[in-house]
Amino acid sequence: MAGLVACNPDKRREHWENVCTTIFPESGKVGAYELTQEEVGRIVSHCYNDMSAEIQTCSLYLSIFPKGCKISRKHLMRRWIAEGIVCEKDGLGVDVIAETYFNHLIRRKIIQPVEHNGNGKVKKCVVHDMVLELIVKKASEENFITVIGGNWLMQLPSSKVRRLSIQDNDSKHAKDTEKMNLSHVRSLTIVGRLKKQLSSHSFGIVQVLDLEGCKDFKQHHITEICGMFLLKYLSLRKTDAKQLPDKIGKLKNLETLDIRETGVVELPKAVCQLEWLVNILGGDKTTRKALKLPEDLKKKMKALKILSGIEIVEKSSDLRHLTKLRKIAIYKLKTLKSDPTLEALRSSIEYLGGCSLQTLIIDDESSDFVKSLDGLSSPPRFLVALELSGKMIKLPNWITKLSALNKLTLSLTALRTDNLEHLSKLGSLFSLTFCIRANQQDREILAIVAENKMYSKGVIIVPAQGFESLKLLCLSGPLLPILRFSSVAMPELEKA
Repeated sequence: MAGLVACNPDKRREHWENVCTTIFPESGKVGAYELTQEEVGRIVSHCYNDMSAEIQTCSLYLSIFPKGCKISRKHLMRRWIAEGIVCEKDGLGVDVIAETYFNHLIRRKIIQPVEHNGNGKVKKCVVHDMVLELIVKKASEENFITVIGGNWLMQLPSSKVRRLSIQDNDSKHAKDTEKMNLSHVRSLTIVGRLKKQLSSHSFGIVQVLDLEGCKDFKQHHITEICGMFLLKYLSLRKTDAKQLPDKIGKLKNLETLDIRETGVVELPKAVCQLEWLVNILGGDKTTRKALKLPEDLKKKMKALKILSGIEIVEKSSDLRHLTKLRKIAIYKLKTLKSDPTLEALRSSIEYLGGCSLQTLIIDDESSDFVKSLDGLSSPPRFLVALELSGKMIKLPNWITKLSALNKLTLSLTALRTDNLEHLSKLGSLFSLTFCIRANQQDREILAIVAENKMYSKGVIIVPAQGFESLKLLCLSGPLLPILRFSSVAMPELEKA
């Protein structure tokens, strides 16, 4: 109800009195008033009916996910886009519209934040059980989504199934699935164990296939998937997938390929045939296992916006042709030795920084590439998030010119008083992190940390001025220096 009121600031007192009378006919009682289950249902229904048709559709889509599931914001938004639920509007791109709808659901309290990113945005959310129960019921009534298993006892649909979410894959529910007409399913989500539901004959027009976290994934499943020629969204994240076959090139409509935290460490050349591919999500952020790209990636894949979790090798270091790239996350640079290769990558970052690049992540454990970024002739001025991990003492001289930067993550090797003075000038900076991961016990790195610890007689001084917007400060590593704050340093800091 608070979300309903917040989203209708122009409504007068009389309107809210009528709402209360409709929902709570017994509200005139004296003393404590305990809501009945029926009244709770009327509250949720009224709040749902007050939303626009687009927001209602986005909320119905939440029934795809099991009860109590922590839903990733980016995951949800990418699926909305792939399903065509979110479209361009008023000259704004689908990504902007999707984020607007997500934020509206947060404001409405339809979804509740449970985890935030370093830039302050919601990272994961949940749906309240009572709200989800209503959403699942309405999605079933409108034949929008069919949920099998999980916590819901739903009647099998009498008409064609269009979106199917299998949340419990035991033998009983497998038989229920076999009774349904699946030839019109265009969205398939399987939670738990993967049985035999992936026949391309049964799911010939599937556009969204989400198998994240599925157990018992076998190589023959990928062969079946490569026969689903209309696929736009494919997630094999956290499955036992080991390799992508050349037949992946048949998925000409594919826009999102998510193979994070799998055994896939190299993309086949056939991926270059997927000219509509927008998102390549690979590697493992925790272990920094990286994904090798095919050599011809840059020649055809002009639609790419996100390259995450990749390894740069000599033949894939020139990325200048990917002018729509908004995010590059490089997890490995170990094979780079030649100056021409390093120069090609540095030139690509400089060029793309003047196009659409907004997020740059580079993990450079063994080479000096991060240091060489100081030589960029012009800064990547549109960056909103930057992560540089390497043997750094001096920061790139252009870093103070990043006026839009709100999230910055650096190796602990760069933690010095002079660097903090430079960073304090970043007026938009929301989050600042200095970290060394636990598995980084390189003697040279620790030596740099120790040297910085002794800088200014062993005390790192946080400047009294600047950091006007900083709300989150994080220090993490095996060897932390002493920091000294004045009483007026970092005036907006909320969490450290």
